[in-house]
Amino acid sequence: MQQKLWTKDFTTITLGSVVSMLGNSISGFAMSLFVLDYQDSTLLYAIYIFLYTLPQIAAPVISGPLMDRFSRRRTIYTLDFCSAVLYSSLGIMILLDAFNFGIFATATFLIGCINSIYMVAFESFYPMLITEGNYSKAYSISGTLQTMTAFILPLATVAYKAFGLAPLLVVNSAFFLLAAAFETRISDVEAISKSPAASYSTKAYFTDMKDGVNYLVSEKGLLFVTLYFMVISLVGGCSQVITLPWFKGSFENGEYLYMFVSLFSVAGRSIGGFIHYLIKLPAAKKFSIALFVYVTIALIEAFYLYVPIVPMVIGSFLIGILGVTSYNIRVSATQSYVPNNIKGRFNGAFFMLNTVGTLTGELLSGLLAEFIPMRATLTVFMLFSAVSALVIIGGNKKHIAPIYNRNV
Repeated sequence: MQQKLWTKDFTTITLGSVVSMLGNSISGFAMSLFVLDYQDSTLLYAIYIFLYTLPQIAAPVISGPLMDRFSRRRTIYTLDFCSAVLYSSLGIMILLDAFNFGIFATATFLIGCINSIYMVAFESFYPMLITEGNYSKAYSISGTLQTMTAFILPLATVAYKAFGLAPLLVVNSAFFLLAAAFETRISDVEAISKSPAASYSTKAYFTDMKDGVNYLVSEKGLLFVTLYFMVISLVGGCSQVITLPWFKGSFENGEYLYMFVSLFSVAGRSIGGFIHYLIKLPAAKKFSIALFVYVTIALIEAFYLYVPIVPMVIGSFLIGILGVTSYNIRVSATQSYVPNNIKGRFNGAFFMLNTVGTLTGELLSGLLAEFIPMRATLTVFMLFSAVSALVIIGGNKKHIAPIYNRNV
């Protein structure tokens, strides 16, 4: 008999993540608009993005060994309490008309650090609250909730225009405080080697990091999946750089058309997540389904900007459904496969490599777009993604299929 998914702990972590995601979506987008409005400076906006992104390269892999030694649960709610204090302090500073970009930039860097460490802690703790046989269903919920935050962006724009940034930061602080309160009520389910801070040495830390690298290298299936998703992040960085400017340059009010087309991708992901909650994919077919999905997404994205709006919308919708299928198969398989005592190091390495891939893709596509048309740049990257799927994933079926083809 299959255990129920909605236990007290799983319900609590889900409610906490919903509350914090809502607050973060509203204030994060509003902060971007605020920086753009402040002295109308593209340079300051670039600095803001850089300072937020920079910690995402180092912080995940640095924090990974610590997440495997110390309480992830305590880390999660402590970081949420820290976020509450940070956002409220920023909000009060702006309300008092004491805005200083240097302080704002420092806070942005700290937010990037907190979010990066939180991501590793959360992704390493969340699977421990999922009952056996419910990983696929649980991650369909997680993926759907993350996707639905995109619907908050129009609300964030309206709220920012109506009230300014300061009230939104204060509201976000309250959201984080509420999320932390939820998270303190989660049971202490961690069966990891917890070390007193005084006894955990620098040598032990680097030994843990080395063990994490050795584990990833020895697990060929996980290694090839990680490398392929680094490619996915690289071409995703290209898409972020190319798609919006292409719409703006090709259509009158192209940014609104871009939002319209993108909403169908969000709708596809939401519907796909609901389908995965109701229906389990056949375990023996998951690897084949995943490979088909990886190649199909790449081919649709390679050519969907060349077609009229209606086929473009259909392509965007399919990308959404297939994308959440890719996410569900990969994350439920890997998170249920990696032992709890090494999840932090695995997730830290995974997120770090994904960030490196994204930044590399953004830089390379920006340079290429100076010499070849933007649509052609996107096509080149997406065809590279399709070939990578066939070579990295398809060529290593014997290592990856045993991880993917499980009833989780």
